Amino acid sequence: MRHFGHIPSATRAGLFHREPADFTADSPARTLAVALGATLYSPATRPRLADDVRKQAARGVVSMVLCLEDSISDGDVEAGEANLVRQFADLAAGTVTDADTATDVPLLFIRVREPRQITDLVTRLGDTVRLLSGFVLPKFDETRGRAFLEALTQAERTSGRRLFAMPVLESPELLHLETRAETLAGIASITDKYRDRVLALRLGVTDFCSAYGLRRSPDMTAYDVKIVANVIADVVNVLGRSDGTGFTVTGPVWEYFRPGERMFKPQLRRSPFLEGRAEDLRTALIEHDLDGLLREIELDRANGLLGKTCIHPTHVVPVHALSVVSHEEWSDAQDILRPEQGGGGVLRSAYTNKMNEVKPHRAWAERTLQRAEVFGVAKEDVGFVDLLTAGLAG
Repeated sequence: MRHFGHIPSATRAGLFHREPADFTADSPARTLAVALGATLYSPATRPRLADDVRKQAARGVVSMVLCLEDSISDGDVEAGEANLVRQFADLAAGTVTDADTATDVPLLFIRVREPRQITDLVTRLGDTVRLLSGFVLPKFDETRGRAFLEALTQAERTSGRRLFAMPVLESPELLHLETRAETLAGIASITDKYRDRVLALRLGVTDFCSAYGLRRSPDMTAYDVKIVANVIADVVNVLGRSDGTGFTVTGPVWEYFRPGERMFKPQLRRSPFLEGRAEDLRTALIEHDLDGLLREIELDRANGLLGKTCIHPTHVVPVHALSVVSHEEWSDAQDILRPEQGGGGVLRSAYTNKMNEVKPHRAWAERTLQRAEVFGVAKEDVGFVDLLTAGLAG
């Protein structure tokens, strides 16, 4: 797998100063946590799920969640489990493998409801479990989390395969101010105990809003809803630190994908699209309410989040395009991490437009180069409009 691997090699060569690196489901956890990108959710009950997975992989999706929880009704769970077993068999029948590693499917995760489903599904999947990267664990707190993670450990022993957990932080106790600190401390404790198995933490912002009867419009980001923004800040504060104790925390879902009546002005400036002769793209993004998504992706990164939960294929390319490291970011990171700068100090950036302070900016630089490895570094004259255009053209 590689990001932007679905576009022609000649096009990639024209876009990237350093192209995205290849990775597989067996790559180090640190690499996979950064590489998740836009994680596309799909109900586990879809009758042609295997075909859907192949189609999305061909369009640049590298991680998917097959959902047995909120996306299907309570009465469809048993049918969804049976469908997953059939669809994994279908996928395995057409999958080229190298040392039991899938090469033509994304990283696949199953979102379960209860811990028992983890061990049960791994048993029922049999040999096709080699296509599975792990499980998404809903409504995660210390008590529920322990049961889920114990089941995951047992499933690993049964299958002989490394399986990751992606807990979803969405419980009311996390949202409510009087219980938030205790809940976060409990989550930190249990995830630290199972650190090697926790790939990333996901935010259930829709559930946060539900607790107060709220729903953000396509004109607003999660950060405009102050109750939600406060929780995101506290989650990153406790669980997203760069001192070795933190985890990758992914961005919240963007719910909109069809045009609706607009109250506020579009959030995309015209000039970058004029320069790239891509004004039609700007119009299309605005008409499909994706200008708000682009703004939220930028705010995700500014607030310490990486990657994003997605419920529509049109969201994938914007997430990936804005995950590419700019040439300026890469240049700054390289300068900050030069061995001769180990003693600290302040540098003028190569772009002569900012201060790079070696010690305070070191963690940022390290994270930037991790992102550069899997998403690539854009050429000096390539912007997000060029990446969007190429990604959408495939």
